[in-house]
Amino acid sequence: VILPSGYSDAKNSSKRYPTIYLLHGLTGHYDNWTTQTGLAKYAETYQIIIVTPEGDNGWYTDSVSNPNEKYERYIVKELVPEIDSKFRTISDRAHRAIGGLSMGGYGAIKFGLKYPGMFRLAGSFSGALRAAQFSEKNSGAIGKAIANIFGPEGSEIRLNNDIFRLVTDITPEKVKDLPFIYLDCGTEDFIFSQSRDFSALLIEKKIPHEFRELPGGHTWPYWDRQVQEFLRLADRLFGPN
Repeated sequence: VILPSGYSDAKNSSKRYPTIYLLHGLTGHYDNWTTQTGLAKYAETYQIIIVTPEGDNGWYTDSVSNPNEKYERYIVKELVPEIDSKFRTISDRAHRAIGGLSMGGYGAIKFGLKYPGMFRLAGSFSGALRAAQFSEKNSGAIGKAIANIFGPEGSEIRLNNDIFRLVTDITPEKVKDLPFIYLDCGTEDFIFSQSRDFSALLIEKKIPHEFRELPGGHTWPYWDRQVQEFLRLADRLFGPN
């Protein structure tokens, strides 16, 4: 947890703050955001609490094969309420955002779509947005590992966690309830097409979002730049607090 400047000052003892959750990528850990980017320094500019959860390699999904790996339930049902109880957050949708890179980008967008009442903004940097469609046949070892979490192709768990399907099923009257969606991806990224395809679907469904195509690959220097953009966007959407 990164606390904003002045959080512990006596004069701010009753002040409450918006919250941003940042999810890490596959093979990563919760501390990647603070060891691989300048996040702590960038955060000094904002009066926002930032939380970087541990997601292991669980794709932010409740595993069908391991009852102890419930990363969706952990984030949504346990972590968010715990943060709201332990820290002086503004614990409403208008002041809560979630974002992530690669695997975390998938997780953040999924949470925004499945739990729209929780988040004002959901963001993906280089997101592995077709994660629920990965299999050993089309994605090798990653697909095989994903099958242990999502189950076989065509399973109910897969369908319920496929963000392309979630968007396709959204009715026009539900669009207004969704968080604002932010996407970016480097044009040299090997999964660039996933963000472009997802943006095209959002356009088709008339869902408000922003998609940035930028030079860069699936690398920390790219994510270091883009997390700064996400902080600026979140701060603007949160408004004065």
